[in-house]
Amino acid sequence: MAIAILSVCLYGISQTVPKAHATPAAEERIDINHATAVELLKVPGMTSTWAERIVRFRPYRTKQDLLDQGVVTGEVYDRIKDYVIAHRDKR
Repeated sequence: MAIAILSVCLYGISQTVPKAHATPAAEERIDINHATAVELLKVPGMTSTWAERIVRFRPYRTKQDLLDQGVVTGEVYDRIKDYVIAHRDKR
């Protein structure tokens, strides 16, 4: 009986734990072509070193350029890819 009650309690707790960092909608993502280094630091998993590299090596056609051009490592890219976007200037 005690095991059954404990199971129900633990199940209820697991259902109320929020997900860490839900992926934001496209319009809420940080633009790697226009954001400052300070704004880029709002991205989960971003460090000041990586933020400064992103700013230094602009512009980008897509966020994949961060990886393709060696601006960030694959590990860093995997952490930030869902939180950034690369808007191009409209000419």
